Amino acid sequence: MAKTKTTFFCNNCGSQYAKWIGKCTSCNEWNTIAEEIVQKEEKRAWKQTISTKKVSKALKIANIVLNEEDRIQTLNNEFDRVLGGGLVKGSVLLLGGEPGIGKSTLLLQIALSINKKVLYVSGEESQSQIKMRAERLSSINSDCLILTETKTQNIFRSIEEINPEILVIDSIQTLHTENIDASPGTISQIRETTAELIKFAKETNTPVILIGHITKDGHIAGPKILEHMVDVVLQFEGDRNHTYRIVRAQKNRFGSTSELGIYEMQSVGLREVDNPSEILISQKDESLSGTAIAATLEGMRPLMIEVQALVSTAVYGTPQRSATGYDLKRLNMLLAVLEKRAGFRLGAKDVFLNITGGIKVDDPAIDLAVISAILSSNEDDAIPEDYCFAAEIGLAGEIRPVNKIEQRLLEAEKLGFKKVFVSKFNKFSKKNYSIKIVLVSKVEEVFNELFS
Repeated sequence: MAKTKTTFFCNNCGSQYAKWIGKCTSCNEWNTIAEEIVQKEEKRAWKQTISTKKVSKALKIANIVLNEEDRIQTLNNEFDRVLGGGLVKGSVLLLGGEPGIGKSTLLLQIALSINKKVLYVSGEESQSQIKMRAERLSSINSDCLILTETKTQNIFRSIEEINPEILVIDSIQTLHTENIDASPGTISQIRETTAELIKFAKETNTPVILIGHITKDGHIAGPKILEHMVDVVLQFEGDRNHTYRIVRAQKNRFGSTSELGIYEMQSVGLREVDNPSEILISQKDESLSGTAIAATLEGMRPLMIEVQALVSTAVYGTPQRSATGYDLKRLNMLLAVLEKRAGFRLGAKDVFLNITGGIKVDDPAIDLAVISAILSSNEDDAIPEDYCFAAEIGLAGEIRPVNKIEQRLLEAEKLGFKKVFVSKFNKFSKKNYSIKIVLVSKVEEVFNELFS
């Protein structure tokens, strides 16, 4: 019998050590190093097919034939957009998110709507609980099979009997294999069970979707190598105080990582949001100061979002700076530009910034909208609701051009905006836009145009 080997892992970041130490050198957390048994065996849960596999040969790059990835449409447009057109056969996808955000609901909804035989394996809920959720979602797929099991050996036996076209695992932290003598959810168990599922996916050309838990820091629980092993890593995020959920691609071997999908959580499940600009802009009875509309871009999708700012006199001496959905350091930089380059005295005032809808934006093209909202609140003068902005602000106070300006202009035109402020250094075709384009180069020009 082979000698049992042990090693030490950090429960926070998954770093591996040869011996126990008090502080993890990777994440600087104390008392997170734990000893785990690593027992390597030749036998695996998924059947061995080495003898039947062809040996790979080295080919010249000019002689390699490109085959377009065979994708499976999930019939969920937002999910397909993030994946780059659908599930690639043989790929392994990892979906992470906070507890209760809707990961299981999203994948069950996809499993019930897709026209493929789906095996949904749950290690957290019973079959009756999943049936109750399926009835709430108001869509039942007769080809969707539910299995409540956590042992990989039993799961693969069911797979050989059922022969599914898509496999969903909820969640990877609940699985365990006999090949590793460790508790479910430990570093070694997560790594080993994921390796078995990847082997199954590649040999049978079956897409596998894994649900992953996250740590208190927002990272997917388990070893970091887990994210390197899979083909696609998706982050399902949102605010519990808002009904909107966003799917982002952190890693995608078969598509772009800049796309996002937007959903609205309802009592009957997640509703796809086809036009997010309409829900991200607040409906108001009257014009209010401190609001501005920005034309941003997420991947290839243009969005119109509302930026809200509140500027007030500092009551507690030290001015406060707060930003929700926006980088606080960039807000401080823009305030410094207004103070130094444009002459606006905001150093003794509190500034609060909010991106409506509960989303986070890092596109520099919303800089001009942020500054306009701050100046509007400072002057207590409302910006017309049919004005929008798309430009970046430099440290010298200049207004810099942004990429893909024509897509932003077409989105603003489609939604009925009358005037858009862009950098005069932007290059775009001279077609006849129904929206008026205002070319500006300095912050002072925008201020004079809005509030003079």
